[in-house]
This record gives sequence, structure tokens and C-alpha cells, in this order.
Amino acid sequence: MGLSSMRVRTQNGLSDMRSIWWEDAIVKAIDQRLLPERLEIVAIKTHEEMAETISDMTVRGAPSIGAAGAYGMALAWQSGIDLVDASRVLKATRPTAHDLFHAIDRMLSAGDELVEAAKDYADSIVEKCRLIGEAGNSLIEDGMKVLTHCNAGALATIDFGTALAPIRVAHRSGKKIFVFVDETRPRFQGAKLTAWEMANEDIDHAVIADNAAGYYLRREVDLVIVGADRVAMNGDFANKIGTYEKAVLAKENGVPFYVAAPVSTFDPTLRSGDGIVIEQRSPDEVLIVNGVRIAPAESDALNPAFDVTPAKYVSGYITEKGVLATDELAKMLAV
Repeated sequence: MGLSSMRVRTQNGLSDMRSIWWEDAIVKAIDQRLLPERLEIVAIKTHEEMAETISDMTVRGAPSIGAAGAYGMALAWQSGIDLVDASRVLKATRPTAHDLFHAIDRMLSAGDELVEAAKDYADSIVEKCRLIGEAGNSLIEDGMKVLTHCNAGALATIDFGTALAPIRVAHRSGKKIFVFVDETRPRFQGAKLTAWEMANEDIDHAVIADNAAGYYLRREVDLVIVGADRVAMNGDFANKIGTYEKAVLAKENGVPFYVAAPVSTFDPTLRSGDGIVIEQRSPDEVLIVNGVRIAPAESDALNPAFDVTPAKYVSGYITEKGVLATDELAKMLAV
């Protein structure tokens, strides 16, 4: 797997682990649906299995989905499957995250050795996330209280993280920080996944209800860092549902609001966020919690997985190329 930064407590002690990797002609991944109760590794042997793994959110988070797409193409190539057909299957899984489409298109032009190309792609994302951590660390001062939304850590990005990478680097450099972890309804990725990562690294944190963020933004939060699933050329970006309201509240309360994402998350074909397709997921994710229906049988639910935050609410973008202002994005993407 190579060098890893995600520290995971197992029965055998503290281990380093990536969220998805290639091993002995198959792909292995942490089943993120089972955390924090159980740490289990799934084996993925075909591109169809990979498509299901992405669709059911066994693997999730834009950069990790991109790696899953690349590995899925490698599995198809290894089995002699037509790559264009395989790409259609994989691209149909989740429409919002740009990394998935970016990675698959890279594999379509990778030549005759897709296994190594997919490994190289995953390694490149890990390195970009490491650089995001280094760049974002400059924004975090000793004693700061940071708010994040959903999970943009190592689980979502293969390793290191995007939004959580600067927090990791700050913590490891000796800065005392505190992290407010939004629970992130309806799938609770903050409470289940971000808190799990923070706990494994002994980073001081507390889970808060999504609708408590305004209370803390007005009183205690010094900085907000979130990830992104797709960023348009003008800086508008899609992220987990609930991000937009956090950005508006941060602006209203004078709290800096940063987006952390590798260049692969930026979509040069989109002029603005108006063109971002928002995935609509099953109403059951809202209506059923731990197998128990929480609403009347007669009630339906709406479940957009993402929202789009306008660039005017963003203080800057933390990328592997440094911390960039909105007006620097077009130049960065042109390189």
C-alpha cells in the first residue's frame, strides 16, 4: 500500500491503513458503512462489484470514489472487458463527484497497463492530500477551534484527507486545536466517520447536531474547513448537504470559510455551480434510522445528497498548489 497516515486502532494495536488499495489482483477497501462499530475490509474482484461498492457507499468521498473508479477500470482491463463499456457502468454510479469522471477518463487514455496506472493515480491523490495538509496548516493557529462538515478525511480521500489534512498536520506539529464535528444527517458521516478518525488520532473534538453549528459559529468557532465533491470555474462548489448553510452562517459571523480539495475535484467544463448535477438519494435514508422508521407511514421525504455553495461565501481554496483565492482558480486550472 505504501506509506500511510491514517492511524487505525485494531485488536493488534495502532496500524497505518489506506481506505482503498490494490492487493494481489483485487481491490480491498474499508467498508465505511460499518464504522465506527466494526472495521471490516471488503474484497472487490470485478468492475461491476466496484460499481456496487460506489453506489451503496461502501467507498465514499470524492477522491476515494475517483480511486475506486480507476481501480474498477483496472479490474475490467485485467478481465478483458471492453473499457468503454466498463466506464459507462462506473460513471453511472454517482453523478456529483467530479473525481470519479476525471479518474475514469484518465484510465481510458492510460495505454496498456491499467493496473499500474490506477495505482499511480491513487498514489498521486495521496500526495496531493499530503500537500493540502501542509498548505492548510498555515491557516490554523495554536488554540483554534475548527468546524468541519461531513467526512473529508483519510476515509474519503484514500489517505490524509482534504478538510482533515490540515487538522492532522496541525495536531502532529504540536498545535492545540479543537474540532467541532457536524453529525451530518442523514447518513451521519461526521458522527460516524470524522469522529472515528479524530478519536483514532487523539485529536480533541466533539460531535454536534447539524442545527447547532450556528450556535457555535456565533460564539466559539475560529475557522471552518470543508471538502468538496465538484468545484466550478468560478469557485461555486458542491459538498455534502448542509454545507451551504454553514457557509452563510460563517460569513454572517465573520468566520473564515475554506474549501479543501485537490485539482482533480475542479471541473473546468463548468462555468458556475448552476451546472452541477445533484444526486437525489433514497427517502429511506431520512425516514429510517438504525432500522426504525422515525416518521409516520404516510410521510415521504426528500433527500438531496449535496448542495451548492456560491463562491462569494468562500475565503479561499486549499489545494496541492497552495491556498488560492477565487480569482486564482482559472489560472491554476490552466496549468
